[in-house]
Amino acid sequence: MIVTRVTTTPIAGMKPGTSGLRKKVAEFSRPHYVENFVQSVFDAVRPEAGFGGLTLVVGGDGRFHNREAIQTVIRMAAANGFARVLVGAGGILSTPAASCVIRAHQAFGGLILSASHNPGGPDGDFGIKFNAANGGPAPERVTDAIHARTLAITEYLTVDTPDLDLDTPGTRALGSLAVEVVDPVADYLALMQRLFDFDALRALFARGFRLRFDAMHAVTGPYAHAIFERELGAPAGTVLNGTPLPDFGGHHPDPNLVHARALYDEMMGPDAPDLGAASDGDGDRNLIIGRGIFVSPSDSLAMLAANARCAPAYAQGLAGVARSMPTSAAVDRVAQALGIPCYETPTGWKFFGNLLDAGRITLCGEESAGTGSDHVREKDGVWAVLLWLSILATRGQSVREIAESHWATYGRHYYTRHDYEDVETEAAQGLMEHLLSRLPHMPGESIAGRRIVLADDFAYTDPVDGSVSKHQGLRIGFHDGSRIVYRLSGTGTSGATLRVYIERFEPDPARHGLDPQTALAPLITLARDIAGIPAWTGREAPDVIT
Repeated sequence: MIVTRVTTTPIAGMKPGTSGLRKKVAEFSRPHYVENFVQSVFDAVRPEAGFGGLTLVVGGDGRFHNREAIQTVIRMAAANGFARVLVGAGGILSTPAASCVIRAHQAFGGLILSASHNPGGPDGDFGIKFNAANGGPAPERVTDAIHARTLAITEYLTVDTPDLDLDTPGTRALGSLAVEVVDPVADYLALMQRLFDFDALRALFARGFRLRFDAMHAVTGPYAHAIFERELGAPAGTVLNGTPLPDFGGHHPDPNLVHARALYDEMMGPDAPDLGAASDGDGDRNLIIGRGIFVSPSDSLAMLAANARCAPAYAQGLAGVARSMPTSAAVDRVAQALGIPCYETPTGWKFFGNLLDAGRITLCGEESAGTGSDHVREKDGVWAVLLWLSILATRGQSVREIAESHWATYGRHYYTRHDYEDVETEAAQGLMEHLLSRLPHMPGESIAGRRIVLADDFAYTDPVDGSVSKHQGLRIGFHDGSRIVYRLSGTGTSGATLRVYIERFEPDPARHGLDPQTALAPLITLARDIAGIPAWTGREAPDVIT
């Protein structure tokens, strides 16, 4: 095997976002694009002794360009001196499963090829991110080093070999590199069996419990078929859209009430199943809907924390919990009642990693439909469904009964997120900069009868390593505990997405049955007017409401 050194030049724009580098497929298909970024990753994380004897995990969500990129990564791993590559059969590995495989096999790290919940297909999006030996997304100091290397790269290493068979499990050699094609489900399934009481869940389905899980033609299809239908005995047809497709069947694999509308409509219908759930492109997000009731991601995190003891893995209680700053404070009240710490972090799962590794938290989550625990270092959609099933099996109540009981105990945090998608980048940045300039003068002001007590640009000091992350979102808090948060998303590939988060606490059980958009209507208007959203963006209404 002859290693080839290919001369290259830096390509602008390779700065990883909240979870890796995401661009249009057309960008990743350009000559040297994948190679430049992968070599920059290898250069940034290379141990002093090199990669000899080390294992790299590789897999993705099956989207368009997945197979081609994996072949490139394998050749470059061989050229850069790795001893072994573990790749999911068919190029498939959900993001939480990749984290599981990295940890189970004590790998050096992994490259996950996905753009998460973004659309796929030849005109869609693609992405690559590096996960470290703990199984979690690379921390900011590493992604900063990767970005710096992309700006200085002069060559990449590869080998000139035919494509490898990615579909047949087994080990084949590529020079001194052992390429092992593995069952993408096996390690993950074994982990779930250790966390949950599968016998109790089988009994739940045997009693006639009905689940509808929409895999959205994304990566969780094989996992859902294996776990829900084959292992737990749910009837065939429980899993919808269970075959991963390069373009996700032409749909947007984001499990929200817009893109999973068919599931929502079924769950609101007269013959709705007991639990409706969905996951996204790479399997790390989840949607939870009960018969006649949608459970917001923020509420889901709080309810999972309050009932975690229903699963064997958490029967001894939780060390602590964490949420991203834009996520509602519902879980904070649960933590207070349980007498455990609750940490508020920036958006991005990597910020939970230090807390998990240090044993400070057991459960964590984000309002963007991600929840997880210390079992891996990624959010995990299928895990969230299994924990909900465990709670339903143990308590013998419906999703609605559990939600209403939770609100009666802790109060209800009415919460919504309004997304303005594909806004002109300059306009979105102008809005944020103008609002930022006004924040120092806001505390003490009253707007529409609400007194502002907090107005800042959120910054986070990691309690484990002391690292500081600034400019993580603009917060405006009012005297009654309600708040508005503004952020520009780091997950898009074109234009900018302005996210506006709106929250109000309601302690009165008699007022827990309102529609969130109704309950929050005055704050929604206030959020629009304070930032001048129509004037800056030309938008009178958001594109997506969750």
